[in-house]
Amino acid sequence: MERDTGWFKSSHSTAGSNGCVAVRFADTRVKVRDSKNPDGPRFAFTARAWHTFMSRVGS
Repeated sequence: MERDTGWFKSSHSTAGSNGCVAVRFADTRVKVRDSKNPDGPRFAFTARAWHTFMSRVGS
């Protein structure tokens, strides 16, 4: 069973914001979930896919 630790949100995230995601680096994957619904669906990316995603989001 996977322990549910290590999740974090952006430092730009505030208590009243509704559009935040939580991220966790786990083994060979980067996992992403809705911070308002921690038991809901999660996405898992390879490190390479996550790097590509982040480089394009930051552009």
